[in-house]
Amino acid sequence: MSPIPASLAFAIPGRAKVLHTLETLATGAAGGALFLWAHLPGGLISGAMIAVGVAAIAGRPLSVPPILTQTVLVLLGISLVSRQLLQHVGAYPLTIALLALATFCSTFGSSLYLQRVHGWDQTSAFLAGSPGALSQITLLAAEKGADVPAIAVVQTVRVIILTAALPMLLTLTGMAPSSAPAAAIAIASPLELTELIAASVAVALLLRLTNFPASWMFGAMIGSGVLHGAGLVEGGLPPWVRGIALVGIGALIGARFARMKARILLSHVNAALGSFAVAIVISAVFVAVIALTTHVRFADTVVAFAPGAMDAMLALALTLHIDPIFVGAHHLSRFVFVTIATPGIVHLFGRPQDDVDD
Repeated sequence: MSPIPASLAFAIPGRAKVLHTLETLATGAAGGALFLWAHLPGGLISGAMIAVGVAAIAGRPLSVPPILTQTVLVLLGISLVSRQLLQHVGAYPLTIALLALATFCSTFGSSLYLQRVHGWDQTSAFLAGSPGALSQITLLAAEKGADVPAIAVVQTVRVIILTAALPMLLTLTGMAPSSAPAAAIAIASPLELTELIAASVAVALLLRLTNFPASWMFGAMIGSGVLHGAGLVEGGLPPWVRGIALVGIGALIGARFARMKARILLSHVNAALGSFAVAIVISAVFVAVIALTTHVRFADTVVAFAPGAMDAMLALALTLHIDPIFVGAHHLSRFVFVTIATPGIVHLFGRPQDDVDD
């Protein structure tokens, strides 16, 4: 038998990686099913995230490969069924402007806390305090010589807490809608589902070529929105497919802990919790201002201003029946703001770790 070509062998995942992926998905599905059975808020995403996170911290080599990550993000984007999301960014000028200011204030507040209380250098503190855009923040941290593991802990813990706590908070206070709108329940026909997937993937690939942020998820949202807006498609994905997307997002978040050693996690957990508290207090001030001065629904504002990862917050918008257009427009705006502004802020106010050590 002739040996497998090197290029083909490289493309085929190893047996260990396949087993790790299957274990991750099984763990996430079990956690999501448990939370759903117990009628806990945000059951699928929260249960999957917590189960995978606990297993990862316990030392299990869990992971979600890129192809599955992209698939889950496309399914999430289709499930949100936004219509021309990018055009709606301009529909909320006041709240988006306040979000930009809130992001600026919470970043500086969190970074100041990390510097004064935990003795972090300026660059690491600023990067850890920037909400969202974790992949861009990590690349910038490595380039600037910042403390990448510490930044990853702070960013990940913030997302974990928000994803687990927001559903509970909104449900217990009665602020989350109890049911989805009728349009979200309709199921597309097999032909329409094929059109949805094809259009979503095509737009996502086009956005990816232009280096658009979160191209897989927002490409799917735009593709789905165009088809629905033009009346070419009625309905969306079946509930069980939306459930798979929510479990996948939860497993993806929880698997971040698999790349962290317990020693590093424990050494930075106090910094993560403290900086999270500062960011939440600052964000809460802006949420209160909007609640008192506008007619925007409070639950929508809370999720839109939550300093968490964009994919996780949009998944929560789906599972809690929060307005995905409002939340998506704000998190996309903040994602772009953080991606553009953070390098300049670090250049002006930060300094490499090497300078601190000298």
